[in-house]
Amino acid sequence: MTGDRIAAPGTAEADWAGWLPGQDWPAWAPDPAWTRVAVCAAHPDDEVLGAGGVMALLAAAGVQLHLVAATDGEGSHPGSTVLTPAALAAARVAETAAALAELGVEAPATRLELPDSGLAGCEDELTDRLTAVVTGCDAVLAPWTGDAHPDHEAVGRAAVAAGEQLGVPVWQYPVWTWHWAAPGDPRVPWGAAHRVDLPPDVRAAKRAAVARFVTQVAPLGPAAADRAVLTAEVLAHFDRDREVLLR
Repeated sequence: MTGDRIAAPGTAEADWAGWLPGQDWPAWAPDPAWTRVAVCAAHPDDEVLGAGGVMALLAAAGVQLHLVAATDGEGSHPGSTVLTPAALAAARVAETAAALAELGVEAPATRLELPDSGLAGCEDELTDRLTAVVTGCDAVLAPWTGDAHPDHEAVGRAAVAAGEQLGVPVWQYPVWTWHWAAPGDPRVPWGAAHRVDLPPDVRAAKRAAVARFVTQVAPLGPAAADRAVLTAEVLAHFDRDREVLLR
């Protein structure tokens, strides 16, 4: 099952660091004609982890970003002894705002408030609502449809369906892929990959933005149910001088 790939021990960032620079992928650059880009996320932090650098570059180029958040991330710590799901959702929404500020991004947000860990069960509604929000955008960023988290994949499929209906390009960003996949992994469509080079200031801004997701990068408390979701080993995948988009 896909969840088993996320729960299992992952690939060390050192392995990726030795492989990624040798890939002759085309450099990604936004179309100069873009004025508005929708950024879709299954949970607060997905968009910053997978495409925070891209978002910073687009904002610096004067492109208006619009965040479409499918859930508020209330399910990241089931059984927490510290925060109720409602309190966790409120905290994660606030963390997103702080993270976007670190990136220099001012983006209105549409929060669909669909169930965390349940997006595959309401994918038709997700697709319809996402399509309505991204109408009028020049491009869409969304999680990769093969990322191995059911919520990520559902948002990716919904975004692709919206893009096909509207004739808008959809660029997909991997998140958990860097954990469960390995360099050259045949399950990943590397032939569709584009590299996004991050200048040092953008990389530093992304690092600061990721750190704003305190509920995810640090334990909520000592209980096992309150452990950090994003360990140091996972976070290392998102502190690179590049991001990858799939098209």
